Amino acid sequence: MIEVFSSWYKQKFSDPASVALLLLLLGTFAVFIFWGDMLAPVLVAIVIAYLLEWPVSKLLATGMSRTWATVMILILFVGLSALALVGLLPVIWRQAMNLLIELPQIWSEAQLWLSALPDKYPGFLVQSDINNALKGVNDRVVGLGEDIISASFSSIVSMVALLIYLILVPLMVFFMLKDKNELLTNISRIMPRDRRLVKQVALEMNSQIVNYIRGKVLEILIVGTMSAVTFALMDLRYSLLLGVLVGFSVLIPYIGAAVVTFPVAAVALFQWGVTPPFWYLMTAYGVIQALDGNLIVPILFSEAVSLHPVYIIIAVLFFGGLWGFWGVFFAIPLATLVKALLNAWSGTSDALQSQQPPKLTDQA
Repeated sequence: MIEVFSSWYKQKFSDPASVALLLLLLGTFAVFIFWGDMLAPVLVAIVIAYLLEWPVSKLLATGMSRTWATVMILILFVGLSALALVGLLPVIWRQAMNLLIELPQIWSEAQLWLSALPDKYPGFLVQSDINNALKGVNDRVVGLGEDIISASFSSIVSMVALLIYLILVPLMVFFMLKDKNELLTNISRIMPRDRRLVKQVALEMNSQIVNYIRGKVLEILIVGTMSAVTFALMDLRYSLLLGVLVGFSVLIPYIGAAVVTFPVAAVALFQWGVTPPFWYLMTAYGVIQALDGNLIVPILFSEAVSLHPVYIIIAVLFFGGLWGFWGVFFAIPLATLVKALLNAWSGTSDALQSQQPPKLTDQA
């Protein structure tokens, strides 16, 4: 067993470039594991800087200096964000509060509907099983209510953190965009000299992250807007709140769409019951999900590295459990990073084997 591991290690890491790549990867993961919470504002600034680099580069192509291009794009971004918050956040907050107030009534009607199922289908469902299931769900609901109350007491701390984000993040984004070349030069100085594989993986991941962040933000806006407009046209209650939930559900591939279906169906069922308007809404919602999966995603992520759905789900579960929201948000780029690392190390192993002299064989 030791010989097998030793042979594998010599094949993959006999090249100094492979060792440098491995050490850089382990160091980066250690930093985010131990100090991820402290570095969250930096991570947010990096995401926004990646998002705004594309319009900044377009202004640079017109001959404008990087400083003025950065100032213009950042002012436009902050202005649009503030306008969206002022216009949408109060409505979303009001709908969320109204939905929380009506949740007990929705749950009571859902319990009555579930309790009546054994009478409608006596050969398939037993009343005791329904009662046990409802008791377990009620215990979970009570625990959820306690969590909401405790979260409300910690809102002051959250407001302080929000103020820090509102001040520090725009400043970091400004300097990251304005001094991009200088920052990259400083980072390259602390890198090891033999960084051939590091550059190979970095170049591949840079393009992937840019495409992913830009595409994911556009997907959230498109799917959320389509959902909110559709729900409003069909006169569904809490249309804006549910549209925002559907938009952000695309952050979690496959799982998010399945989870957000429950609140949409619950509100529609509470409002209309099992009637034609309910089925019309669910059909429209299914069409939006189909358009997202078969049209919007292929267009926005046409340049992304293809990954099997099983790998994407594993990446979401693993990195989401490791780093929470940001792990989920970057699950696909991180899975792509793992694939790029495996390709780089495999290429190094093949190159080393091709450089070895051929073995002499006995000739007859």
